[in-house]
Amino acid sequence: MNYTLLLLAADEKTGGGLFGNPIIMMILMFVIFWVVLIRPQQKQRKALAAKQAALKKGDQVITIGGMHASVNAVSEKTVSLKLSEGVFVKYDKSAIATVLTAKADAADKKDA
Repeated sequence: MNYTLLLLAADEKTGGGLFGNPIIMMILMFVIFWVVLIRPQQKQRKALAAKQAALKKGDQVITIGGMHASVNAVSEKTVSLKLSEGVFVKYDKSAIATVLTAKADAADKKDA
């Protein structure tokens, strides 16, 4: 009887193996967060920055405020958007949320 109690006490002290170590669990959680949350967001941010840098006259864009417009002129940090005939608004490039080029519009219409 005493022998089984000693075995149970010894099992409790081991901590459950490799994943019982709190440091390994914290590292594992960080890796999971990196793969699931941080890395995809970084890729998305880089893709948007590349699209913003490649803006050219005639591209259709959507601003972060939801305004749909076409690009009239592009400078280093700003972009002039044409809302309607004779109405132009100047925005920072960082305010562009989505870039819709003519190729993307044709592909969207083809899929629909």
